[in-house]
Amino acid sequence: MSAAQPVIGVLALQGDVREHLVALAECDVLARPVRRAEELAEVHGLVLPGGESTTMSRLLATFELLDPLRARLAEGMPAYGSCAGMILLANKVLDGRPDQHQLGALNVVVRRNAFGRQVDSFEADLDFTGIEGDPVHAVFIRAPWVESADTGVEVLATVPDTPAAGEAAGRIVAVRQGPVLATAFHPELTGDGRVHRLFVQTVRAA
Repeated sequence: MSAAQPVIGVLALQGDVREHLVALAECDVLARPVRRAEELAEVHGLVLPGGESTTMSRLLATFELLDPLRARLAEGMPAYGSCAGMILLANKVLDGRPDQHQLGALNVVVRRNAFGRQVDSFEADLDFTGIEGDPVHAVFIRAPWVESADTGVEVLATVPDTPAAGEAAGRIVAVRQGPVLATAFHPELTGDGRVHRLFVQTVRAA
């Protein structure tokens, strides 16, 4: 692999795969779907998309990707998870299924479906550490939030403490630990490529 133009994979088992591939392609990288261990071995970084975390967890085992992905993450491969991807990357999940697999790349506790059902989707403008310019407009769809984060995890964004935010006010919705980034929201759905560019910077630095 050459780092001149990084190859970034998108876990293509379920979820917003196409949207992430499009967003990455606009960041001057080679974006490829990843479904097999041999495809995972050929990427410099990996995006874990939004979708249904328990389904994705089962498919990781079915496609024999669980152990290879854990190994690449342990070796320091950069990764970015949005929504369900955040859940998979976390060490611990509240309200998850007993048989749900975790990748353990983020020392955080995540509450699954914290924002409620899909009809209870939520939007907010976030101040996001590491991203300049206007606030990031975030779309949360059956989204998690970070219940707690250990030392060494950098909090990048929280929901503004406003009456409209309700119970979500002040909740952590974007974190970074080393080369691993995660957001509770879906930047791939808004056309704002700044979160993807931030991740691409992480991949290039690695």
